[in-house]
Amino acid sequence: MNFKEYIRDVKNFPKQGIVFKDITPLLNNAEILEKTANALLNLVKEQKIDKVVGMESRGFFFATLLATKLSAGFVPVRKKGKLPFNVLSKPYSLEYGEDALEIHTDAIKKGDKVLVHDDVLATGGTAKAVCELIEELGGEVVQCNFLIELDFLNGKDKIANYNVASLLHY
Repeated sequence: MNFKEYIRDVKNFPKQGIVFKDITPLLNNAEILEKTANALLNLVKEQKIDKVVGMESRGFFFATLLATKLSAGFVPVRKKGKLPFNVLSKPYSLEYGEDALEIHTDAIKKGDKVLVHDDVLATGGTAKAVCELIEELGGEVVQCNFLIELDFLNGKDKIANYNVASLLHY
């Protein structure tokens, strides 16, 4: 299956010089959406997963589907100020700026086996921050899953201590 047919390049978004990988055509096709979710599930193989952590916002789409298919809980990681309960916060750098991510302090229990999912692995700053949040709460990052990996940005280097799997490579 060539999932790349359903990924649209948008030049100069969100700022000049960035080529944004738009996954909305893929999300808009029910058949391809299901095939994509199953392909991402196959990247996990037979690993035991207690929680699937999805990163705001496009990471939520497949993280919730994966959680359902894995009979695991879903944990949203959001940008600063978006979660309503007690949070643990971590600053991070991304390819076009800086921000902070937050997770509820009760979302991950000590010893939880955690699958991290996001739509794109770019510079690795977001994924690294999320893995650190999970570990600070006592969870074990089993794998980091991505729909798309932008190999030329070497984001995998920032999370080299983790098992990383990506469905598509650019």
